[in-house]
Amino acid sequence: MTDRSEGTTPRVPRRAPVVAATDAVAADDWREAVRAAADALVAAGAAGEGYPEACVRVVEENGPYIVLTKGLALVHARPEEGGLAVGVGVTRLASPVEFGHPDNDPVDLLLAFCTPDPDVHVGTLSALARALSGGLADRLRGASDEQDLARVLKEAVPDA
Repeated sequence: MTDRSEGTTPRVPRRAPVVAATDAVAADDWREAVRAAADALVAAGAAGEGYPEACVRVVEENGPYIVLTKGLALVHARPEEGGLAVGVGVTRLASPVEFGHPDNDPVDLLLAFCTPDPDVHVGTLSALARALSGGLADRLRGASDEQDLARVLKEAVPDA
């Protein structure tokens, strides 16, 4: 006897994403800010060594479209450019930097994410978008320190 009905696919539980948080990061320009945000994912083991430069290239090639709203950028690159696991991170800057966005500069908060495959990439992006529409940026800005930043992000995207 089996627990599964014939013809059904067992559900594989999604693993919680690797979460990284850095606070009061000094960056002279947007490139340093993007590298810092992506470096946190590398340090956490979610992204490969080349991921930060891939994230910089995204902005160099496509412009500052990653600056989604006032003061917030969503740092990412394609999965094949270094995503080793599902990772989400938050970097709060010591001083805001300009990305060249006509409406949403300067940026003081960067959310970074990486994934190992395109399907998970879209799902993670959707989870972050839902969290942002629910006030995530304000909660992150109100966090007291790096540990609080990580806690807020984990609560917002528990299974991104």
